[in-house]
Amino acid sequence: MSDDTGPLPPAGARRRVRAMSVTDFPPPLRAVPFRAPTARLGLRPEDAPAGRGGPDGVWWPRSRDLPRELSALADVLDPLWGRIDRVTVDPRHWQDIPAPVVVNGYAVQVGRFASGPASHGTTLLSCSAGRWNLLVIPPETEASSAARLMVTVSAYTGPSTTGRS
Repeated sequence: MSDDTGPLPPAGARRRVRAMSVTDFPPPLRAVPFRAPTARLGLRPEDAPAGRGGPDGVWWPRSRDLPRELSALADVLDPLWGRIDRVTVDPRHWQDIPAPVVVNGYAVQVGRFASGPASHGTTLLSCSAGRWNLLVIPPETEASSAARLMVTVSAYTGPSTTGRS
């Protein structure tokens, strides 16, 4: 009598067994880092007329942490508008404003402006694609109010405040 390792050894002797593992299913999936876009953003339609008027979009950040929020915004806007090279913000609305801000591995220069008591905007500049003005909704704004404002601004089809390239 024999098995897959050869003839059986004499009684009392140690038996050597060759073992193999067989996998009949795919290897386990490995985790791949992925960060889903988290920016809450509404943009005007691209075919809106150029000229002077309302903002190009509205942004509702989740916090007042500019580096983190700018990274989330760049995740969405970089593929659409080109890499953001510079941003101007009102320093009264952000906790800390380092200059430059490192965003997804590259430096974004930060300018500061203060244009009045109700200044809730930011300007984004891209060397490859142009300039955009976004209305910034304060992070602590109630969700229903922010949603109405986002729909209103992103649906606005009047003239833009900036000439898009």
